[in-house]
Parts: sequence; C-alpha cells; structure tokens
Amino acid sequence: MHGITINESATGARTIRQSSLAVIGLVATASAAVGAPTDALNAAFPLNKPVLVTDVEAAAGNAGTGGTLRAALEAIGDQTSPIVVVVRVAEGEDQEATDANVIGATTGNVYTGLQALLAAQSVVGVRPRILGAPGLDSQEVAGELVIAAKKLRAMVYARAIGTDVASAILYRGNFGDRELMLIWPDTSEDFAGDAIARALGLRAMIDEQQGWHKTISNVSIGGVTALSKDVHFDLQDDSTAAGLLNAAQVTTLIRNEGFRFWGNRTCAGEDHPEFSFESAVRTSHALQDMILSALAPFMDQPMTVGLIKDLLETVNAALRQQVVAGRIIGALAYYDPSKNSSTALASGRPTISLKYTPAAPLENPIIELINTAEYYDGFAEQLA
Repeated sequence: MHGITINESATGARTIRQSSLAVIGLVATASAAVGAPTDALNAAFPLNKPVLVTDVEAAAGNAGTGGTLRAALEAIGDQTSPIVVVVRVAEGEDQEATDANVIGATTGNVYTGLQALLAAQSVVGVRPRILGAPGLDSQEVAGELVIAAKKLRAMVYARAIGTDVASAILYRGNFGDRELMLIWPDTSEDFAGDAIARALGLRAMIDEQQGWHKTISNVSIGGVTALSKDVHFDLQDDSTAAGLLNAAQVTTLIRNEGFRFWGNRTCAGEDHPEFSFESAVRTSHALQDMILSALAPFMDQPMTVGLIKDLLETVNAALRQQVVAGRIIGALAYYDPSKNSSTALASGRPTISLKYTPAAPLENPIIELINTAEYYDGFAEQLA
C-alpha cells in the first residue's frame, strides 16, 4: 500500500460491570394438593433442577399447596420481587431422608439438592448470592449451605434452632463461619421457615434499594404480625433476651415501629473478627466480583508496565466510585515490588494487592451524659 495505515488500539482504564448480589438461592419442597394433578408443578419446578424465577407471585401460584416452596415465595414476595433461583427437592419419609434430599450430591456432572445451586449460573445464567432453605435448615443442611456459599461467594441465612434463648445460643456454638447468619425466633407458628424466607427477601430488597453495605438489621419487615416467641428488647439494656442473643452473634427479631431483625453479626467468631459484621462479608464478596470483572479483559494480554498501570487504574476508579457512594470507607489497589519477583513476573504471575475498609454499622454508639451546673453561669446577667 502506498499511503497511511491506521491501527486503532484501546488503552487506559476500563469500566467494570457490577454483578448483582441480590439473587436468592432457595431450596424447598413442594407438592400438589391431594388428588390434584402434578404435571403443572413438575413442569414449573422439576426436581433438583435450578429454575429461574423473576415473578415470585406468579411462581407461588404454580408451587402447589404442600411443602415449603409456596410459603417461602410468598414471604419473599412480601418484601420485594427479586430474582430467585429455586431448587425443588423431594420430601423424605423422615427428617434424615429429607436432609439427604436437601443436601443432595454431585455424581459426575449431575447436581442434586442444594448442590444444584452451584450449577445455576451455567443452567439459568445467574449466580445465587443469598442462600436459604426455609423450614428445612437443620444443622446438617445449614452446614452444607455454608460450604456452597463459600464456593459461590454468598451469604446463608438459617434458623438458630432452639425452644428458648439459652438453647438458641447453645446452637450457635455449632458454627464458626463468616458466610452464615443465624436468626431466632420465627415469625409464624404455621411455617417454621417464615423468618428465614423473609430475611432472604429483605436482604435482596436492601441490596436493590441501598446496597450490600447495609445489614438487614433495623429495617421494617413486610407481612409480619407476630413472633413465635416473646423477645425482651431494650435499646439501653444489653442484659435483655435480644441483648444476650446479639452478644452470642444470633440475630433476633424485635417489635419497634413494626417488626425488625435486630443484629449485624455473622458466625465468624473470634478467629476472624474482621468479618464479624454481615456487611463486611458482603463487601468482600462485592469487591471480589469487581476484581474479577476488572481482570477479565486483561487476561492473556502481553504483560507490560502499561498493562499493569491500566489494570490498577481500572480497579481504583471503581473503588473510588464505591467510596463516593458510601459503600466503603476507602480502598486502594497497588503494586508491591516486594511481592513481585522477576521470576514470578516472567511466569505471568504478578501479585496485585488491594486494601480496603468496609463501612461498619453504627452498632453501639456511646453517649456521655454529663450533669453540670455550668449553664447557670451568667444567670443574673440573663435576668437583667
């Protein structure tokens, strides 16, 4: 060619697509009314298959009359209309059999029970990030949900099983995972998973309206008229039932201008105090999503100084947006020379460091009440 050839290239910071954390992964049982045909139920919710639900009210109408699915969808729908990935499982002849069905298994490429949530993204195109099995969440099931949550970067909401405050606190000692929030008591005598289903829906609603940095605590719950157990609550007294539960990292429910969840803590325990708050765990999940999205366009490109600079600026630009939005206090992605040897770089394995400070909830403000006579100073002058 006799002339000028222009080759266009794109460099610099790139925009990051934000993934949604407001996707519920729901494991439930369902059965048709006695004598009614099961074709519609099986078509809408085949056993052990992830099903994408975008209209919870319509889905509840197709969920049969038995089992936990219909009641769970209705409780979620009382909060918002989120995206839900439903995995329907069969109810067993006894608790042990039901637990086995809920937990499921992975045989070859076939996933059953809650394991099917791991395949949801490839089957229905979304990744569930808020997990629960309302009414089915025995200790064994809750433990398996946590294992799935670690793989999905998700949070689990489950019952603190117990007949009273003491037994609920004792049950809490069975777990030490930051991906789990336990809740006691329930919000219905008829459906043992009502509070958990409402927690799933409320979590999705808060994600959509405020963001993943806000905990589920102290937000009015839709559709609740009573609690299954009485809970003594006083904002100034931590020796109440609510205070004892919160001190043991169990979220409770209170009645204060409506019914509300009360508690910010996960089951992280003393080993990982930095992830004691639900919001800190979900901030980590959100930032991990951002990093993965930022890195994707740069993968397999020639690793030059310019490429690493563009990558860092892409991540930092997104982090600055989160700071401005009030979702984190601060964050920085940076290149640490001490962690990047020439051998590691030559192997295509640079280390990018990221430090961040999540926004902690205002859990325990300390008010100093000072009785003083100083405001009588100048009293005579004021009378004059």
